[in-house]
Amino acid sequence: MARDPAMGSFRLCNNLVVERGAGYAAIARSLWGQLARGGGMPMVIRELPLVDGILSRWRDRIGADYPGYRNHVCRVVNIGFALGDWSEEQRRRIVIAGCFHDIGIWSAGTADYLPPSIAEAEAYLAREELGDWAPEIALMIDLHHKITPYRGDLYPLVEIFRRADLADLSLGIAGAGLPASFFRDLKRAFPNAGFHRRLVRLAGQWVGRHPLRWWPIFKW
Repeated sequence: MARDPAMGSFRLCNNLVVERGAGYAAIARSLWGQLARGGGMPMVIRELPLVDGILSRWRDRIGADYPGYRNHVCRVVNIGFALGDWSEEQRRRIVIAGCFHDIGIWSAGTADYLPPSIAEAEAYLAREELGDWAPEIALMIDLHHKITPYRGDLYPLVEIFRRADLADLSLGIAGAGLPASFFRDLKRAFPNAGFHRRLVRLAGQWVGRHPLRWWPIFKW
């Protein structure tokens, strides 16, 4: 059994990861989830220590939007995890991109939030001595609202992250091939908490100030 200190989790076998502090019941659920994945039944991971470790520092800045944004991040991360068989490093990259992908809404107070979101992610990676991850994570953030699929081969997580965010933004309608039962479990574990209403207000803010300009978070 190997420990992944970055994720706060333990590897029991193959690609089965169980969160730190999990009891026997949680381990049993995770074992079932690993079996279920083979039948198209991904499990929802309810404890994501790295998400909380990163976002807790932003709680005051995000303010009343914090529960909604945290839950959105947890949903996107879970969807991203469910879309492939990822290594611990890849899972960590998904988590980091998830935490920072919309953070510019609050760090810079702007509806044009991708550049400040990327800047905050790059600053975090520099502090953690993970600067070599910056190109992929920056692209994951920059293209997470890309309207058409990302076709590049160099960074496979870019398209996975785009699909994961779209699946959550669409409330599971664009489900990325995942079962509806997974999205029901995901929403029960991480309620919306007003996040989509916040996005509607943000869109209204952009249109009100720039009625003739394309919202630059969306790319073809």
